[in-house]
Amino acid sequence: MRFAALRQRDFGLLWWAGLISLTGNWVLSVALPIYVLQLTRSPAAVSLIVAAGLAGNLLFGAFAGAYVDRWDRRRILVLVNVLQALLLTPLLLVDSADRVWIVVVVAFGEQALEQFSKPAENALLPRLVTGEDLAAANALNVLNNSVARLVGPALGGVAAVTIGLHGAALLDAASFALAAALCALIRGRHRADAIGSRHLGRELAEGVRYVGRNRYVLAVFLIIAISSVGEGIMGTLFVFYVVDGLGAGGRELGWLMSAQAVGGILGSLVAARVIARFRPTALIMTSWVFFGLVDVIIFNYPRWDTTVWPVVALFVLVGIPVGIHVSAMWTLFQLETPDRLRGRAFNVIWMGAALAGILGTAIAGPFGERIGVLNLLTIQGAGCVVAGLLFRLVAGRGPASLRPAEPDRPASTVDAGRSTVS
Repeated sequence: MRFAALRQRDFGLLWWAGLISLTGNWVLSVALPIYVLQLTRSPAAVSLIVAAGLAGNLLFGAFAGAYVDRWDRRRILVLVNVLQALLLTPLLLVDSADRVWIVVVVAFGEQALEQFSKPAENALLPRLVTGEDLAAANALNVLNNSVARLVGPALGGVAAVTIGLHGAALLDAASFALAAALCALIRGRHRADAIGSRHLGRELAEGVRYVGRNRYVLAVFLIIAISSVGEGIMGTLFVFYVVDGLGAGGRELGWLMSAQAVGGILGSLVAARVIARFRPTALIMTSWVFFGLVDVIIFNYPRWDTTVWPVVALFVLVGIPVGIHVSAMWTLFQLETPDRLRGRAFNVIWMGAALAGILGTAIAGPFGERIGVLNLLTIQGAGCVVAGLLFRLVAGRGPASLRPAEPDRPASTVDAGRSTVS
């Protein structure tokens, strides 16, 4: 792992802000459904909260990217983190089942605000590091996501039984406030290049057209959309895999989630070095195909045995290519997408992912019963193999490396319109 990017002051501030706020999010995401279930004894109440978050994602994700491309990205991150901290405070009023509606409103609002912060962070990152450090910076971002995923759920479980929802909400609010303070210390102005006339419809259409025209960005869109269908299936059926397939329980479920986070950490630690040695499109394809093949083994393992520790080891293994291909994909996206379009193009990709995730969830219910949980999860794994091959087909041979044409220039100044699909 190349940690030099963290010594660049402004990127270091962004990195620590992300790690702190993500960890706080994981704490609340574990404590919140436990507390709501205790109050209501209703799985429907928990699913309503999930649905509210998805609604915020879809409604605001449709246009948030256009404003990210209009406004200063650093200021967006500061403001959104402050608003997210404030929005959590009504959770302190939730102490009975008849106040769970407050949780639903907060879940909607938090996800709506996140549709501004995620593309803003992705668009800001290339401005804070030199081009030759961009891949390492993205690998470090994958590292902090994996560390937060490893630490946050464990803290959330402890919070649920010690300080409850109110304490977890205050902890998450404090993490957002600290993240806002760190982002405020980032130097300079970070507004995108001029975008000409400001007409929301035309701006959004320009982002969609760009994703469709640039073969590399289109390949990223497709691979994330296909994998998101699988994520929707996984999110619905994974607990059945653990309980019915392996004959295990909640403790083992936690082990497997943590194991994949450990794999993601290991992958991110070697990502920059691996990315520097291989052609990016071939590397992304290979990592994704490997991920899918290991998934197929994992979801067929209960047909042979139900001992849990080999599955834990396989989950560590399957997390490693994630740390590599996620770093490579976002570096490719950032180099290929002009600064003035990054917010919109990013949100087009994640809107596709959100819709695909809903489709996966819709498939999982009826087809999980009809063709069997293990069979459907096996198809999901095979789908990742297909996604990797499709990525290579659409992206083609690709650039020789993930380095900008002029290594000493900031990545945000690289003209990325050179490879398009006619």
